[in-house]
Amino acid sequence: MDQITSEALIGETGGGAERQIARLIEIMARLRHPETGCPWDLEQDFDTIAPYTLEEAHEVADAIARKAWDELPGELGDLLFQAVYHARMAEEAGLFDFADVARTIANKMVARHPHVFGDESREKSAEQQTQDWERIKAAERAGQAQRRTLDGVALALPALTRAVKLQNRAARVGFDWPSTDEVVAKVAEEARELVEARESLGPAEIEEEFGDLLFVMANLARHLKVDPEAALRAANAKFTRRFAYIEDQLAARGKAPSDSDLAEMDALWNAAKAAEKGA
Repeated sequence: MDQITSEALIGETGGGAERQIARLIEIMARLRHPETGCPWDLEQDFDTIAPYTLEEAHEVADAIARKAWDELPGELGDLLFQAVYHARMAEEAGLFDFADVARTIANKMVARHPHVFGDESREKSAEQQTQDWERIKAAERAGQAQRRTLDGVALALPALTRAVKLQNRAARVGFDWPSTDEVVAKVAEEARELVEARESLGPAEIEEEFGDLLFVMANLARHLKVDPEAALRAANAKFTRRFAYIEDQLAARGKAPSDSDLAEMDALWNAAKAAEKGA
């Protein structure tokens, strides 16, 4: 790839995707130049950049959830830059480069869509395509010496999402409750065990029992075909919205939440809830 001049790096806004990706890769190379690069960027490694990668992915999801389409190009760009950053550090270490990253995902997508790029029929349901996708991924894991059922479920996933993925893997080999009723009963059992732990055990045991309850709640979400992360995000948004109503109503009375009490705020919460349901 031809090196892009400093003037083009700074001022270029035209050109297609290929040109702009080349520009971004060159910018990253300049930032990591051992003599003229940015001191902060030169200090970074895979471990220090990984948290930023997760943060940028969440910011993309946040923009989508808010339907902030004007913000989405910038958030996607921030996430793309993370891939460029990791690829540059890998290239410096002689591991791989950005072309390898792009080639790998392109090859993977072609291999995983034989009904588009191969000779398989496209006349499949979404459920059948999902089953085919999982079958192909299982074959890929076997080729990578991932022999155990739960191998390859990323550790850095949000805990609820990882719980669902672990349970889905186990369910594919028959380790699953046959109906939602058994899961609901397990939720009640784990809740009782948490109460018992709170009354008679220490912090470590309480944390363990709380984790067990969250894990089975994730399983209940899976059986109900609910995304637990999406459900919790919606609950967070609802809480934020209703608490803002409490603050607004208190402000109209010349008060702040710290000047109020639980009874007054709970009454305002119920008013916010009633207003939402009546809307």
